[in-house]
Amino acid sequence: MLDTKSETKKFDQFFSYQDFASYLEDAGQRSVLYCDVMRRRGNQYREHMAREVPHVLQFDYEMIMDGRKLPQPVNYGLIKIKPPEGSVIDDRKRPFVVIDPRAGHGPGIGGFKSESEIGAALHAGHHCYYIGFAPSPQPGQTIDAIIDAWAAFIQRVVELHGDADGKPFVIGNCQAGWALMMLAAKRPELCGPIMVVGSPLSYWAGVRGVNPMRYTGGLLGGSWLTALTSDLGHGKFDGAWLVANFENLNPANTLWTKQYNLYGNIDTEADRYLGFERYWGGHSLLNGEEMQYIVDNLFVGNKLSNAEMLSADDVRLDFRKISSPIVCFCSKGDNITPPQQALGWILDLYRSDDDLVAAGQTIVYSVHANIGHLGIFVAGSVAKKEHQEFADNIDLIDCLPPGLYEAVIEKATADTPHVDLAKGAYISSFQRRSLDDIRALGGNSPEDERCFAAAARLSEVNNGLYRHMAQPVVRAMSTEMSAEWLRRLHPLRQGYELLSDRNPLMQPVASAAEQVRANRRPVAEGNPFLKWEKNFSQWMQLGLEAFREWRDMLSEQAFFMTYSQPWLQALLGLRGSDGPARKQPGQDSDHAAFVERSIAELKARMDKGGPPAAAVRALLYVLMPENAADERSFEILRRIRDEQGEKMSLAEFKQFVREQFLTLRVDEKRALETLPALLEGHETDGPKLFDYVRRVATAGGPLSEEGQRRLAKMEQIFTGKPPAGRGRRGAKGSSVQEGGAA
Repeated sequence: MLDTKSETKKFDQFFSYQDFASYLEDAGQRSVLYCDVMRRRGNQYREHMAREVPHVLQFDYEMIMDGRKLPQPVNYGLIKIKPPEGSVIDDRKRPFVVIDPRAGHGPGIGGFKSESEIGAALHAGHHCYYIGFAPSPQPGQTIDAIIDAWAAFIQRVVELHGDADGKPFVIGNCQAGWALMMLAAKRPELCGPIMVVGSPLSYWAGVRGVNPMRYTGGLLGGSWLTALTSDLGHGKFDGAWLVANFENLNPANTLWTKQYNLYGNIDTEADRYLGFERYWGGHSLLNGEEMQYIVDNLFVGNKLSNAEMLSADDVRLDFRKISSPIVCFCSKGDNITPPQQALGWILDLYRSDDDLVAAGQTIVYSVHANIGHLGIFVAGSVAKKEHQEFADNIDLIDCLPPGLYEAVIEKATADTPHVDLAKGAYISSFQRRSLDDIRALGGNSPEDERCFAAAARLSEVNNGLYRHMAQPVVRAMSTEMSAEWLRRLHPLRQGYELLSDRNPLMQPVASAAEQVRANRRPVAEGNPFLKWEKNFSQWMQLGLEAFREWRDMLSEQAFFMTYSQPWLQALLGLRGSDGPARKQPGQDSDHAAFVERSIAELKARMDKGGPPAAAVRALLYVLMPENAADERSFEILRRIRDEQGEKMSLAEFKQFVREQFLTLRVDEKRALETLPALLEGHETDGPKLFDYVRRVATAGGPLSEEGQRRLAKMEQIFTGKPPAGRGRRGAKGSSVQEGGAA
């Protein structure tokens, strides 16, 4: 017979029956509350999707333009954000325009909460506009029509803020980022600085073992499946399939972690979970032609980053034509848009740093260490740091000389030099980088590039075969009713619908949850059964992560084993291994001639511009060895400008800085020799001008040894005083004055 007393004694050695009973009660209550959150999620989904334009924007707004009323109608609109009570908006500051991605979800993520891109713009005192969209596209809507509509929207913002000091700062998130770059290449005169956040621009780029999404098109045989899905949708592509692709990237989070986090913290997590699910489940549609354009030209074809694409009106979309500064914000923790895809376009377009400078382009990048794709847009920590710093320093970014920079954002402390010049809790500096810094992030070998090129060629073949042999039959069978039923039966939509009050089985859950909340008794944190539950959850997560790594490894191997076959590459028309898979865009002869003319003009104007040109040239000369621009230095410049009551606009100052920077690049020796000529007749102003140079140059902290030497040299030119001290030889033989002004 079983000795129950003995078994009970053994049981009590490890835990008590009271622990077990408390855990069972808590687990049962959490299960009921979890089911109730799922029910509320389903109801929320149905209410959200019943709206004409469902969105998650948390700010009040007013409609400015409706894209459905344009000559080429699109389902986009321009709204103006109403600043919250207590906001201080400066009409002189440039307006901000935030464009949300249309990649399966609905709009509003850029203003999802107060700590967001929109919130950062308002906090910095800027008027803010937002470009959103309705869930269904207009008939015949194309990507080109969308870009033209955005151009009309931004032009309207320019007209509304004609007195602002600078053109609009335009932010494009994810999918909106690459479309914004296309717009800026087509209409380079329209925007001020542009910022692309988590936006893929070089679609084949990545490193082995890390970036599995780039293999998807090749493993599916190309874009024929996109065409089939659109045809089954009666000309519309269901964005829920894009959301499903995102979820498949991280099965541990999708199948377990996200749901267990809600279940395990049901008393505190429900509101946050429902808030996010409101966005995540707000599925939108695209025209089949739009989606096919995206997949053929971007995801599989990768034609954007090396200027292979033309707009509908035959304008070449060459990023080198973008005259505005470009800010690229990405993250190493982003498995949808890794840094290589966000920044690889720079290497696709430019062979050297001199090429980039000659193009007159300013590129700023920032790579977050670990935030995920959606966190770039919605994380409060990112909004309070990166987005706020970009908003606070956008004028400085606009005035940076041509070149490649990395935004370095550091916490301000009491020991930080001139910390009072910083606008917030962080100090931003923009440090000059080279193309080698982008290469150091990793990328494809020439052999890898040929595999992706082969996949793109096979996609064209398969898509052509589908269109010729199967598409007429599929389109003949598809109707609007059948397409609507397919959309409603999508697994993601059913996950919301079946757990709403529309399902009679869910209706008793609400009353049960009310009873649980009235008698809620959470288990103690130290309960051993709760610890076992959490350990089990960790093992589940680790198991699913292992499955993901195994799946991704097999996908990568299958991709390269298939498309590395020489016979397949030859069959698809690729040249031998000695030829590049993709050619860099050739040099523009017109641009080369323009550069030559500009150099000649710069040399002819070296002794013109007077004291302002002398001061700016001297400042740039002193700061060149520092290889960085600091927000504190720019703040000193702004204060000096206010002190002097100068009427020079930001655009004029920007042009002034660029001209003096290029003057030093073209012929530094002659640029310095002509400084006295610029001061001729204004010698008495020299000491005052030098004081300005010194204040700005040292605002960011002590200068380097070379910077001190250059500052001392400028002191001699501007004041006529001999260098202080006897001087000594620097490490490389340069004369470094002791007791310099720095």
